[in-house]
Formats: sequence, structure tokens, C-alpha cells
Amino acid sequence: MIWLIIFLSFMALLLIGAYIAYRMAFYMPKSARNKTLSLPKNEAGQAAGKIIEDLIVEMEQLPAQEVYIKSFDGTTLFGRYYHVADNAPLQIQFHGYKGSAFRDFCGGNKLAREMGHNTLLVDQRAHGKSGSSTICFGVRERYDCKKWVEYAVNRFGSDIKILLSGVSMGAATVIMASDLDLPSNVKGVIADCPYSCPKQIIKKVCREDMHLPNALCFFAFLGAFIFGKGLRLNSSALKSAKNTKLPILILHGEADGFVPCQMSNDIKNIAPETVTLHTFEGADHGFSFIADAERYKGHINDFLKKCLK
Repeated sequence: MIWLIIFLSFMALLLIGAYIAYRMAFYMPKSARNKTLSLPKNEAGQAAGKIIEDLIVEMEQLPAQEVYIKSFDGTTLFGRYYHVADNAPLQIQFHGYKGSAFRDFCGGNKLAREMGHNTLLVDQRAHGKSGSSTICFGVRERYDCKKWVEYAVNRFGSDIKILLSGVSMGAATVIMASDLDLPSNVKGVIADCPYSCPKQIIKKVCREDMHLPNALCFFAFLGAFIFGKGLRLNSSALKSAKNTKLPILILHGEADGFVPCQMSNDIKNIAPETVTLHTFEGADHGFSFIADAERYKGHINDFLKKCLK
């Protein structure tokens, strides 16, 4: 009897630990969505915040068509379509972990519009107006990406040229989607500060940001499976970059304190023929565009000349 009590107590502690880890890493309540961007309280951080704030205000004033679609598992996904010109290339844009579409793409969306591209700015699952409450680190979002591509082809026709663009988790998402059975309309991938693997970024945050032993990540992975409806973190940008034939442009800040720049180097090294990498000295996570807008634009322009020709 005592052994049964010990076993049940152990299982209860295991489930409690897994649930707490799931809530911390994967769960996204509606009350926490679209939160304010946290920036360093130094002069550089304040300057970046002002630029981002102005870009968001500008973007909120633009006319956009709201779009809803159903994903592969029935989840409702939401996006905003910005029309610039008929028959122009379309960029489908994916924001980052616990971020928002406006915040993460206020600069990237403006750049796309200035290039004459139409844009489809989506809320990732468990963010914004999209359904679900479980963030999947790109594992399920990659299939959401495919659904958005299929929607775009059905809406705009078989001649539409499509680019997949993402920041942070969104960057990992579009790279992980690149080796799926996508239509030939997809011409390339633009990824700003992607992580190489969901498991590795969770371990990095656990070890370096939360100062916890990697062994405790077991609870996060267990929680994802139990409370995330069977979610397994078995996909990675490394695998997809190695298998895809699509050209991939990666942009990454060398001072990134959240996703190490080395992760982009790892993606580049595993697929040197398809991946082009440019790093930005002194740029923190997602701030490469802010750090050197002209160079950032130049690299994207050079990439587009090749993949849209």
C-alpha cells in the first residue's frame, strides 16, 4: 500500500510539474495577447521603441482586409491583407513567440509595401485573433503556413509569386514550412533571427535566461505532449533547411540575447547551397532592421532579384 501511495504521489508531482511548465512555455491566454514590447531602458532602447511605436501607428492607419481561414486541424487563423498593386508578388508574414503581427512586422511590412509587394500579415495560432491557446514553436505553425499559401493561390491565382517571411519563431516557422509540399508559387523564404530547433531554444532559455538545469526541460516537453494535445517538438529549421530546394535569406543580429546568432550560423552551415546569411553587428533580437535599415533593405533587394526573376 505504501508503494502505491508513493507511486501516485510521484505521478501527481510529475503532472503538476508538467502542467506548470506547459503554462509557462506553451500556453497563451487571450488576456496576454498583443502585449506591449519590452525594451532596454537605455537610450538605444528608447530610440528603438520610438521608431517601432511610430511604425505601428502608421500601419494601424492603413486600410486592410481581415481574413479568416481554417487550418489543417480546424483551428481558425486570422490575417490582414494589404493591397498595393494588382498581380504584385505577395509576402506572407509570420510574427514571433508571444509577439504580435503589428509589433514584429511594423518595419518588415512597410519595407514590403515600398517594394511594391502585397502582404498578408497573419496572427500565429494562440496569438492575436487566431484560435488555439497552445504555442507550438513552429511544429504545427508550419502547416498553418502551408494553409495560408493554399489560400493565397486559390484567391489570387496560379501565377501569383509568394514569399514567406518571418521574425523569431515566425522565422523558424517559415523555414520549417519550406520543405513541405508547397506549390511552385512559393519562390523564397526571408527569415529574421530564427532559432535552429524548438528543443534547443527551450533548453537555452531554461539554462541561460531562467538559470534552471536542462533536466527540467523534461517537464516542458512532457507538458507539451499531455496538455498540448500530443505536441511533439520533433521538427527543426535545421532539418527543413537541409531538405528544401527553396532559397532562404537569414538576417540576424550579432548581439541577439534571446536567439543566439550561432543558431543561424548552424542553419547556414547545414545548407550552404540554399541559405544566405547576413549578420548585423550590435543588433539585438529582431532589431537588425532598426540597427541598419539601408543594409537590411539592400540584402533583401539582392535576394528578391534572384528568387523573383
